[in-house]
Amino acid sequence: QVQLVESGGGLVQAGGSLRLSCAASGRTYSTYVMGWLRQAPGKEREFVAAIRWSDGTTYYADSVKGRFTISRDNAKNTVYLQMNSLKPEDTAVYYCAANPRYSVYASAYDYSGQGTQVTVSS
Repeated sequence: QVQLVESGGGLVQAGGSLRLSCAASGRTYSTYVMGWLRQAPGKEREFVAAIRWSDGTTYYADSVKGRFTISRDNAKNTVYLQMNSLKPEDTAVYYCAANPRYSVYASAYDYSGQGTQVTVSS
């Protein structure tokens, strides 16, 4: 079992920045791929970014590439999502997720947190 707790969401103006955090715990999370997913109102949950906990390899959706950065802090068992140059279309509930293998499909992730709201005003 993997437990995930997100924090750091909020309201920001377009062009601004936010950093999301995800505290992970559990028996095997250190062997997993950690991801960030998001779900906007009326839309399906979608993949945003992922990082292999073991070696730090990162993956990004095209829509956030160059603006968002995923990273991890092994000592704190925490994964971060630094979001810069935010756009109104980034508004969504953001979920931290974990899975044994990388996937671009949000539904493939076995574990997810409770989510944190990010709202970008124009």
